[in-house]
Amino acid sequence: MANRILVSVQENLETPSWFEKVEDFISLAMKKLKFDGEEVSVMFVDNEYIKVLNKEYRNIDAATDVLSFEADGEYEDDEGKWKTVGDIAISIEMIRENAEYFEITENDELKRLLVHGLLHLNGMDHGEEHIEKGAKPECEMLVLQEKILDELKDEMIIES
Repeated sequence: MANRILVSVQENLETPSWFEKVEDFISLAMKKLKFDGEEVSVMFVDNEYIKVLNKEYRNIDAATDVLSFEADGEYEDDEGKWKTVGDIAISIEMIRENAEYFEITENDELKRLLVHGLLHLNGMDHGEEHIEKGAKPECEMLVLQEKILDELKDEMIIES
């Protein structure tokens, strides 16, 4: 069975030119992670909005790049039975900032944030470890993240 992917942009933000390509990439990543019959929603937001979410849900008064909110529901419709696994919020502004910091393309950074969010929805966590510039990750989640990103390295969401 396929997966259901809902992609949206915060109400007052301009829809990015690459918006239409996000769903295809998420679908490929979900297949690699063995999601099946599952629904995920991804919302692109600005730093101000993600800062509010980060404060409310993590008690951290700062913007961040990606947040994942696990869900565990089910529903049925004409297309079948779906398991809702959760929502991902990604700061559009942080894609650019992180790409500059890591000296990578915005395309590679967006893919990293999408895979990172999906891994969290798949029940994984990285504790205190984060991707560091020039360092190889050690924890299972971040090693898997880098493996999937390598397998999907030729996928383009944001054209250069």
